[in-house]
Amino acid sequence: MKIWDDIVDFSVTNPVVTIGSFDGVHLGHRHVIDQMIRLSKQVNGESVIFTFSPHPTIVLNPNKEFVLLTTIDEKIELFRQAGINHLVLYPFTEKIASLTYQEFVKQILIDKLHINTLLVGYDHTIGKNREGNYEQLLLLSNKLDFKVVQQHEVTIEEGKLSSTYIRKLLSQGLLIEASKLLGYPYLLSGTVVHGHRLGNKLGFPTANLLPPENKFIPGYGVYAVLVQNEGMTYQGMMNIGIRPTLKNNTNSPLIEVHLFDYTGNLYEKFIKISIIKKLRDEFQFDSLEALKAQLKKDKESALEIINKYQYS
Repeated sequence: MKIWDDIVDFSVTNPVVTIGSFDGVHLGHRHVIDQMIRLSKQVNGESVIFTFSPHPTIVLNPNKEFVLLTTIDEKIELFRQAGINHLVLYPFTEKIASLTYQEFVKQILIDKLHINTLLVGYDHTIGKNREGNYEQLLLLSNKLDFKVVQQHEVTIEEGKLSSTYIRKLLSQGLLIEASKLLGYPYLLSGTVVHGHRLGNKLGFPTANLLPPENKFIPGYGVYAVLVQNEGMTYQGMMNIGIRPTLKNNTNSPLIEVHLFDYTGNLYEKFIKISIIKKLRDEFQFDSLEALKAQLKKDKESALEIINKYQYS
């Protein structure tokens, strides 16, 4: 997969393009990607995902709080796994936001990408005021000589498959259900930072994760996880919360992960955490001894869950 952050010299054979944020790159997005790859093969072309960086919300509503299921690096890896040929990370600006759909199609898709086919989602729109819907794009395609294909809606029993619904499941601690819709366990990735080393006193040393800005964090609790670092995968458990049992707890949520059978120093290293299942909520214990006893039970539960997950 080739990544483009500048399309001045963009040169691709019969590009079949789809546009979107693709937050989570979930199974609904995979249907779009698979369709795009099929279309590209039909025209002896190449598949192209066009997305914006930074996210439009950061530019248009800088003071608005918002969260995403995937960081740009996580999305890049998921796109790579999906088998697309090209990824365009186009700089989003207020000038781009001001373009009508006709201007965007002509100036970007035709003049720079030289598209063969545009694949649009069932309800996707482009351009200023979201006026460029499928019907309008179809009319425009006849004038500018490109093809437009509309992807059908992907639904599940609960309704339409969406990033919003997946965030809802994660907030409720329903990691297994969310993973089924994502097509992979929900990910947290980031750099390990120094903590208070309180886990060492409990016999469960932890790596404290500094998550990226605007990354969606599941609710407080203890989770069974798999942790990747430098090409190795470790079983573990993770706590998200404020550590209410400890005297020097914090009002700001912390992400602390304990790796089973790991010895070494993870400080300043980048790790990726696959969250398998929520074990329990976070709550306050009467003593540190009670907390230690519970952590031992959590480890046993986590190992049982992870082994079932890995070998089922």
